[in-house]
Amino acid sequence: MDRRNFIKSGSIAAAATSILPDTPLFAQNNKKIRLAFIGVGLRGRNHVALALRREDIDVVAICDIQEESLASCRKQFQKANKKLPKEYTGGVDAYKKLLEKEKLDAVVIATPWQFHKDQAVDSMKAGLYVGCEVIAGLTVDDHWEVVKTSEQTGKPYMTLENVCYRRDVMAVLNMVRQNLFGELIHLEGGYQHDLREVLFNNGKQPYGGGVEYGAKAMSEAQWRTQFNIDQDGDLYPTHGLGPLMHYVNINHGNRMTNMVSFSSKARGLANYVQKTSPGHPNAKIQYKNGDVTTTLINCANGETLLLSHDVHLPRPYSIGFRVQGTEGLWMDLNNGIYIEGKSAKGHAWDAADEWLKKYDHPLWAKYANDAAGAGHGGMDWFVFNAFIESVKQNRQTPIDVYDSVSMSVITPLSTLSLAEGNKSVEIPDFTNGKWKERKVVFALDDSGF
Repeated sequence: MDRRNFIKSGSIAAAATSILPDTPLFAQNNKKIRLAFIGVGLRGRNHVALALRREDIDVVAICDIQEESLASCRKQFQKANKKLPKEYTGGVDAYKKLLEKEKLDAVVIATPWQFHKDQAVDSMKAGLYVGCEVIAGLTVDDHWEVVKTSEQTGKPYMTLENVCYRRDVMAVLNMVRQNLFGELIHLEGGYQHDLREVLFNNGKQPYGGGVEYGAKAMSEAQWRTQFNIDQDGDLYPTHGLGPLMHYVNINHGNRMTNMVSFSSKARGLANYVQKTSPGHPNAKIQYKNGDVTTTLINCANGETLLLSHDVHLPRPYSIGFRVQGTEGLWMDLNNGIYIEGKSAKGHAWDAADEWLKKYDHPLWAKYANDAAGAGHGGMDWFVFNAFIESVKQNRQTPIDVYDSVSMSVITPLSTLSLAEGNKSVEIPDFTNGKWKERKVVFALDDSGF
């Protein structure tokens, strides 16, 4: 594809190499990489399934502290007629033995949030590429440690934020770069998803069927619910923020400067427990996480970003994207696009589908068949493929460590803003000023990144 017809003039550049060893890009394109998985619960096994579809990956080891997860993972390898990987288990530090004993190129981390920072830092210190599920860390200091470790070791860290690769999201990115919306002014996104059956179950199935959490529950309810009990803030900002960052070039000529958060009262989870199991003690818990948390962010170039975290109340799933500029806007909630002077009628929405089809991103146009059957409508394939190809080609990941921590640090910062009475808080510049010169690298063409 001719990039000049896809990207606005001046936006193309080679991937940043400031945290990579001095080796030629693309030198190892035909390499079969040695990969390990730290955490093979439901999400980890989604990634394992993608790895087993490929001939350029040798999954040499898996690590988990629960036999049930390991057993389910074994079945994946057996069904695919692939050699069983070595297993590491026995405690939360079992991954350290894996890092010490195995010769690897990369790890994929899909454990509970509280373990991500230590596992990522230790993996980079072991000389490995890290692909990590959200969140990067629990505190601002955690995020700085991830950045400094990546810089010191020269090993890339990539948050595996799949929504950045959603088909409509990438088509709109194509439209943004072709200036269909004009100069961007205001953007919105978030995580608006009824998680009540994720946060509670009966201990026999991963979703629903009861109102238990913690040791009595299965899967995410074993650990994720506790965050909603203990912490008020946007606990899951990356699904909405990751794509917005690419639209307004955060860390690549722009940055987020400061933010403020507001949180509603918390009623949804207690009401759900009481409705599902009247009189259950979990209905009397004082859940700290407000049912709807709203965060407003300022950018250096003058745009505003609005994030919403809404997971405790009955509602259909949505991200709630809005991309608005001087010439028009896209909103996913009403599947609508309006471009002044180009839409069918003035002051009336066009159905977005025709626009999205016309501006389908070249990555999707090229690889849609490869992604067929992968999780979350295929976008899991794209984010996983981008990470694996980066490892194979010994190049920087398209979502790098600075992008990763920037979309994740909103969680502790929103908690701070709320704790201090909706105070505006500064957002760290993890690039230490390099954002002014760093060029756009994400999804410039159909090369896979």
